[in-house]
Amino acid sequence: MKFAACIEWMFTEAGDDLPARIHAAHKAGVTGVEFHLWREKPIEAIARAADATGVRVRSFCVEPRRSLADPADHQQVLAAVADAIPVALQLNGAAMVLASGFTRPDVPVQEQFDAVVAVLKRAAAMAQAAGAVLWLEPVYMVVGGQRMFVDTIGRGLDIAAAVDSPALRVLADVFHSAQTAEDLAAAIGDRMPYVGHVQVADTDGRHEPGTGGIDWPGVMRVLKEKGYQGEIGLEYFPTVGAEESLALTRRALGLAA
Repeated sequence: MKFAACIEWMFTEAGDDLPARIHAAHKAGVTGVEFHLWREKPIEAIARAADATGVRVRSFCVEPRRSLADPADHQQVLAAVADAIPVALQLNGAAMVLASGFTRPDVPVQEQFDAVVAVLKRAAAMAQAAGAVLWLEPVYMVVGGQRMFVDTIGRGLDIAAAVDSPALRVLADVFHSAQTAEDLAAAIGDRMPYVGHVQVADTDGRHEPGTGGIDWPGVMRVLKEKGYQGEIGLEYFPTVGAEESLALTRRALGLAA
């Protein structure tokens, strides 16, 4: 398995310049990179660095972030996707990441589920027509007592299956999944084809795999048994320099040479 590193948090030794971090990732043998919000980023320079190194930009986040579970936000969601599509194409097919937004108090779960499916069907149709792809990321976060509506891989896959579009996949973040105490194997079931990408970080500090409490041999066994063949996204805060951090991660994941 190859790595895709979050250059928001990794390769900071190269400075604040994201293109320089792409070059540093390439030097370290990392084949993919990811970043978060795009509007204030030097997209043209990022694209040039990716082209020069052969490092693939795997994903970035759609912004502004709006609720998929609230129909009142749907036009803003679709407008944000429309704005992101040219960026995805400029970055040679980078996936556009969406989160669901928070649960809506006193609104039935099925009504919120249906709202998420409805807007993602429209967004996925837009992406597919352009030759782009969306990743729905289940995120565990609690603000004011409200959790994100899609905060488990299982619910994310339920939604992806309901949308049933080749332009929508789930970004399965093991860090967020672990915080919900979800059974990863049961959550995925026979639905690995709907998983577009896997990210890793350890609990509780969101550092390298092996620094916390997640059973990484178990995680990797599940991914292998379910047939995952994609990259492993490294979305964590390194505790040491990038090269040493990568080595620690490889050992924890059982990928050391």
